[in-house]
Amino acid sequence: DESSGYESESAGGERAGAAAAGGNRGRQRRARTAFTSEQVCRLEKTFQRQKYLGATERRKLAAALQLSEIQIKTWFQNRRMKLKRQI
Repeated sequence: DESSGYESESAGGERAGAAAAGGNRGRQRRARTAFTSEQVCRLEKTFQRQKYLGATERRKLAAALQLSEIQIKTWFQNRRMKLKRQI
């Protein structure tokens, strides 16, 4: 049974989500995605080749890594910011 990387919607998660969203009812923040080492390795290799992914590349990578396209997009945005800070 594989996890999607998101916290299940339990009573504790609802309280934490409401607090994180500033008390905004009906809106929950998702828990951080825990990427596997294999996923991170593949993402880093792809990032070394190209810093920006088009829709097609993003879709293929998401399917290969069993992640959503939004997770791939966000990972690349965060990785570019990390590179910018290092430089």
